Amino acid sequence: MVNSAIIEQLKQGLIAEAKRLGFAAIGFAPAEDDPVRAERLAQWIDAGYHGSMEWMADRADVRQGPQSMWPEAQSVIALGMSYAPSHDPLALESSPDRARISVYAQGRDYHDVVKKALKALARWFVAEAKKHGLDEPQLKVFVDTAPVMEKPLGEAAGIGWQGKHTNLVSREEGSWLFLGAIYTTLAFAPDEPHDDRCGSCNACQVACPTDAFPAPYRLDARRCISYLTIEHKGPIPEEFREAMGNRIYGCDDCLAVCPWNKFASTVSRHKAFAARAELVAPRLADFLALDDAGFRRLFSGSPIKRIGRDRFVRNCLIAAGNSAKPALLPQVEALLTDPDPVVAEAAGWAKARLTAAT
Repeated sequence: MVNSAIIEQLKQGLIAEAKRLGFAAIGFAPAEDDPVRAERLAQWIDAGYHGSMEWMADRADVRQGPQSMWPEAQSVIALGMSYAPSHDPLALESSPDRARISVYAQGRDYHDVVKKALKALARWFVAEAKKHGLDEPQLKVFVDTAPVMEKPLGEAAGIGWQGKHTNLVSREEGSWLFLGAIYTTLAFAPDEPHDDRCGSCNACQVACPTDAFPAPYRLDARRCISYLTIEHKGPIPEEFREAMGNRIYGCDDCLAVCPWNKFASTVSRHKAFAARAELVAPRLADFLALDDAGFRRLFSGSPIKRIGRDRFVRNCLIAAGNSAKPALLPQVEALLTDPDPVVAEAAGWAKARLTAAT
C-alpha cells in the first residue's frame, strides 16, 4: 500500500511545479466514469447539437469518462492555462472594416504550448515518484485533440464550473482558460468539485448573436459562430450571416460578458498567449487579398492555420458583406472567380450586399 503522506507530498509538488510551468489552475479528480456526464453527452449528440463534428459521436463511448478510455486510470489531474486578454474582446464591434478574431487565436497555438508544458510536468511527476521510491506511474496527457471531456473534468477537480455558456469558469481566472489533463495510474486524494456560481445571471445567453443556447448549460453548435467559422466546411447558412458581423474566426461574446471575468488579469497569463499586434485590429481588406502561401506565412504557429485559406477567406467575405463599406468591392469582386466554389459563392453574396449599400 502506498504511503498517503508521500502521495500528498507528491500532490503538493505537482501543484507547485504546474504553477512554475505556467499553469494558472490545477485540481485532482477521480478517474471513474460519471454516468450523469455520460448521459448529458448522449442527449447532446442525440439532439444533433454537435453538427458536423462527427468525431464527437464516433468516440462517444470513449469520451464518456476517463476509465472508458483507459480502465487503469485512477486519477485525473486537470489543468488550466490563462489566456486573459489585455484589451476589450468586444472593442471592434463597431469597426466593420476590421476583422474580429477570437482572443484565444491572437497568440501562439495553444495545442503546442499547453502540450509542451504538460509533458514537462509529466516528466517531473515520474522523476519525483521514483525519488520517493514509488513504482513508476503510468501517464497519458491530453490537450483538446483526444476524446476527453476537459470541462466537466475541470469542474470535478475543482478548478471551476461549467457556466451557462457551457465553458469552464474560474473564480480567479474567469472564462479565459485553456484546459489540459493528465490521466495517471496513481490514486491522489481528490479535490472537492466546484459549485455552480452562475446564479440567476443570463448575460451569456442574452449576448449570443445567433441564439445558440436552446437552454442554459446547453449549446447548439450548429448555431454557434465559433463552430460556423472554424468547424463548418461548406457555405455559411444565410440565416446566420448577418449576425456574424465582422467575426471571422471564433466568437468571444458569451465569454466577454461573463461577470466573473472582472477577477481575471493578465498577471497569470502565459506569455505565449499575448496577442500578436497584427491580429488585434486587422483590416479586412488585407485578409481578402491572401492567397494560400500568404495565409500560411501569416498564420504560421497560429491555431488559425488549421482551417486553411479557403475557409478563412469565406469568413472574411461574410464580414465584408456585413461591413457596408463599398471600398471593399474591388477585393470582393476579385474573388468571384475563386477556384473554391464556397469562396466564390460568399464573394457573390458579399458583392450583392455591398452594392445594395451604395
